[in-house]
Amino acid sequence: MAYNIPMTETTQNLAQGSTSTTKWSVGGLFLEALAQRDFDQMAECFEPEATMRALLPYGPDEFQGPARIVDAFRLWFGGAQCFEVVDGTVGDVGDRLHVSWRLRLNPPPTGDEVWHVIEQQAYLRAGERIDVLDLLCSGFMPDGPR
Repeated sequence: MAYNIPMTETTQNLAQGSTSTTKWSVGGLFLEALAQRDFDQMAECFEPEATMRALLPYGPDEFQGPARIVDAFRLWFGGAQCFEVVDGTVGDVGDRLHVSWRLRLNPPPTGDEVWHVIEQQAYLRAGERIDVLDLLCSGFMPDGPR
């Protein structure tokens, strides 16, 4: 959404059920499912033929279908005994939905006992559900003392 338009125009667009409202809704549902590590609910956010293209620390990867996409998130975050959402955002970039999150967890998938922080940026093509998720991942970074 543009930030420099009058609030009444924004309110009217939302009241009319604009595409942004739908996209923001599925973005929020996805982020909430991630925060709760509710992988069943996360799968409901995706179209049956959804694709996730990810730029990960080891290089590019691609996941086809909700089960494979959700399995990736389960692998990354499901095994952590301690899991905190440090930050999360939902917004628009042109006709794409932008969802980002920063997490703090222990242990990471690598299995060491140091707290790690990870940030991911996602750009989605979405209507009522996500069709394409393009992800950029920072990797699991050791978190300094708090």
